[in-house]
Amino acid sequence: MNFTRRAALAAAMAAAALAASGAHAQDFPKQPIKFVVGYAPGGPTDVIARIVGKEVGETLGQPVIVENRAGANGNIATEAVARAPADGYTIIVNTLSHNVNPLMNPGIAKYDPVKDFSPVSLAVVLPQLLVVPYDSPYKTLADLVKAAKADPGKLSFGSAGNGGSAHLAAELLAHRSGTKMMHVPFKGNGPALTEVMSGRVTFMFYPMIGVGSYVADKKLRILGVTTEKRHPDYPDAPTMAEAGYPGFEAYVGPVGFLAPAGTPAPVIDKLSAAIRAALAKPEVRERLRGLGAVVAGSTPAEYREWLKGDAQRWSQLIKAANLRIE
Repeated sequence: MNFTRRAALAAAMAAAALAASGAHAQDFPKQPIKFVVGYAPGGPTDVIARIVGKEVGETLGQPVIVENRAGANGNIATEAVARAPADGYTIIVNTLSHNVNPLMNPGIAKYDPVKDFSPVSLAVVLPQLLVVPYDSPYKTLADLVKAAKADPGKLSFGSAGNGGSAHLAAELLAHRSGTKMMHVPFKGNGPALTEVMSGRVTFMFYPMIGVGSYVADKKLRILGVTTEKRHPDYPDAPTMAEAGYPGFEAYVGPVGFLAPAGTPAPVIDKLSAAIRAALAKPEVRERLRGLGAVVAGSTPAEYREWLKGDAQRWSQLIKAANLRIE
């Protein structure tokens, strides 16, 4: 077969594939869509997936089923979706671990966070509060950092596990402040917070959801919030920038949606539009705000760029702090 015939055949095949993908997108969806969550039911990621999924299903005329595939800090679910058909019917609800897992231990994460996925939308980001026991001797972040510098390794911070948002936020603080503090991982944020309130762990970064009652009952004190501006629910708590550590607002935990690489662009656009329409509803925004989430609602292109920047931020910290998943 000469070059001209090969080129003609290739062009014809490309045109046929494009037409097929266009027809597929026009008919999409013809069956239920699956949102895969890499964590147990009831957690923030699961709840957000269900809130958004219900609205997306109503918009697209097909139910959205949330499937929980917990394990390995989200790796099990992420790898499964990376190998799923690129037809728009299987979507990963990704979190911070999507970029962080391959950076902290490439041997565990058997996926490429960029090449194996097509971004759909960043739904929300989850800021955190830096909390200590209410009767802690550290009344400000400056107090805590001063004590950490005076006695390296004595102060401790809790988290829900290695590589999670609470762990990395505390490591970022240690790196920026030039201190050394002991990481105490737990099997969940709840147990970690219990140990902080008891005083057995010095502090932790905790998602905003569920903290208000402990603050009101004077069981916890907030030393900083990772939002750009003071949070309306905690107007007396300074931002990390006000406390002397700017930039924490960029190191947030995302909850977003990714499809397998190769999913037709019109399908991606349809899914993204439905997600953004859901996030624009006042009642949805209010429910998400109650979970401590800040609504983003990005386009696929915007989310792709956000993920690139996110990977770069965490890569710099992980290398500088020499972090690894044990």
